[in-house]
Amino acid sequence: MPHGYIEENIKVLEGLEPVRKRPGMYIGSTDNNGLHHLLWEIFDNAVDEVISGSADTIKVTLRKDNSIIVEDNGRGIPLGKNATTGLSSIDTVFTVLHAGGKFDDSAYKTSGGLHGVGASVVNALSEWMVVTVKRDGKIMESKYCHGGKIEQPAKVVGTTNRSGTIVHFKADTTIFRSVVFNPSVVKERIRETAYLYKNVKVIFTDEGSSETVTFVSENGISEYIDFINDGKNPLNKTAYFEGKSNGDDIEVEIALQYTTSSAEVIVSFANSVKTREGGSHETAFKSALTETINEYARKWKLLKEKDKNFEGDDVREGLTAVISVRVPEKIISYEGQTKNKLFTQEAYTAVKRVFSPKFTYWLEENKKAAEKIIEKAILARDARVAAKRAREDVKKLKSTGKGLLALSGKLTPAQSKNYVENELFLVEGDSAGGTAKLARDKRNQAILPLRGKVMNVEKAKLRDLLANEEICTIISSLGAGIATDFKMADLKYGKVIIMTDADTDGAHIQVLLLTFFYRFMKPLIENGKVYVALPPLYRITNKNTSAISYAWDEQSLSDEKKKNPNHEIQRYKGLGEMSAIQLRETTMNIASRQLIQISIEDAALAERRVNVLMGDNALIRKEWIDHNVDFTLENE
Repeated sequence: MPHGYIEENIKVLEGLEPVRKRPGMYIGSTDNNGLHHLLWEIFDNAVDEVISGSADTIKVTLRKDNSIIVEDNGRGIPLGKNATTGLSSIDTVFTVLHAGGKFDDSAYKTSGGLHGVGASVVNALSEWMVVTVKRDGKIMESKYCHGGKIEQPAKVVGTTNRSGTIVHFKADTTIFRSVVFNPSVVKERIRETAYLYKNVKVIFTDEGSSETVTFVSENGISEYIDFINDGKNPLNKTAYFEGKSNGDDIEVEIALQYTTSSAEVIVSFANSVKTREGGSHETAFKSALTETINEYARKWKLLKEKDKNFEGDDVREGLTAVISVRVPEKIISYEGQTKNKLFTQEAYTAVKRVFSPKFTYWLEENKKAAEKIIEKAILARDARVAAKRAREDVKKLKSTGKGLLALSGKLTPAQSKNYVENELFLVEGDSAGGTAKLARDKRNQAILPLRGKVMNVEKAKLRDLLANEEICTIISSLGAGIATDFKMADLKYGKVIIMTDADTDGAHIQVLLLTFFYRFMKPLIENGKVYVALPPLYRITNKNTSAISYAWDEQSLSDEKKKNPNHEIQRYKGLGEMSAIQLRETTMNIASRQLIQISIEDAALAERRVNVLMGDNALIRKEWIDHNVDFTLENE
């Protein structure tokens, strides 16, 4: 009989212990995303008060000690005791899993909250939390510590003629890798909320930088479209559609605009929560958009009889759209606890019922705009067909080992067939590429040297890319396709690492490559596969001991100087100045290197920045640089 599995091995986790034991089950991860998810849970509860019509102001404050405060002027949590737990309603909500006011639609018709799980999960993963509730003329306060243990049960601490809830918490440093909230990430979420609910005021304060910003929108998601498309050339005025689907009470709001850009930007929400992976509402919108444009083009003979219908990609080129649905609590369904994808099938029907007839009417009433949209779809279709031919030519070349794909001979491949652990280094220049080949770990590191600067794909079409030598080499090396043909499952590397000189030319190459990945291989970034290597700027030699150290910036250089008063400093002008040993130990060795993982934290802002900084409009780019870049040099 096997030993080691006895009665004492059977554990019963009580209260909030399961959350601390397996936090990933509740918030997805314990990295930066998981940390911010704590805030979203509390913030969503405040937004639910807005959805119910009970609040019009939310305040979010980042404190200098890395704690955070969320305050709303809603109804406030009920103050009495809960008949089931014997605790106050406040303590019940924050210390008991699956306790809250969102299990039926009597208190909240629609909500973005986690069905009573969110608040208690945040408490469980916090070092401490203080909850203050204003209601019924009273101010009540509860305190919790060490993962949700009640330090001070709810008690009256004052009187008031106002109502609302204030939650102040600090994430647990023993759970999270970092407890420092990113102000730009927080502002993105706040900005989105302001666009989703007209005339709702959301105030953000960062005590660390003494910044206070108030977000409020009069025209809702139409203004969000204007924000995203700032700097682009529109083909139509922003179109806005709203309605309610009969029978299921799902409210639908959609705003859209076409631009001369080739980029497609669709942002979707369900009950104020961003559905980053889309879902039924987004699928319905795409389907209705394609069907309606095809019907209109056929009706007015803008498509020839022999032509096939437009595909979805054709009609979405240059489209920016925001979709927001409000689904009753009793039928809403997300994929997983983090709610990145909406599953509610009723939302699919609701979006099509509301959007299709209204968009058809809009096309009929805006014929000039409709013709421009269809002209753009025709160009997109023709480009797609041409690009398909080019891809087929590339595949033929690959099978024969001739032509463009022979460029992959520049690639020094990794020996391992375990693609997940393999890394591809995109290296600036043949010289640095040669050094990198000597410095690499042959088992799992591949080297692809790039000559000169990659083309700016923001100003190019897909067929232009496929005629570019360097771009084709990258596509061939990664093996996952491009644009709509890109498939993560075919990717040959777990990491794609951009390694350039630490100068302005190197930074430019980084930006050009990132623009390429953002526009034509976006899943690479979304799945955390793209990195930038950080080679050191200085090599410091201790003249007494000959010991070597490195510095990555002026501050670390200053620190090294203090440690080693008798020293010699070498300033690296580029990767080519490093020996293979130096490049390995500073930049390529997994145990000692520094990498920056590229992510898209603010989708709308990323779209704006790429368009402004890499697009055709030089005047807007100059204005942005004038307002955001300080060219003055400090005297040493």
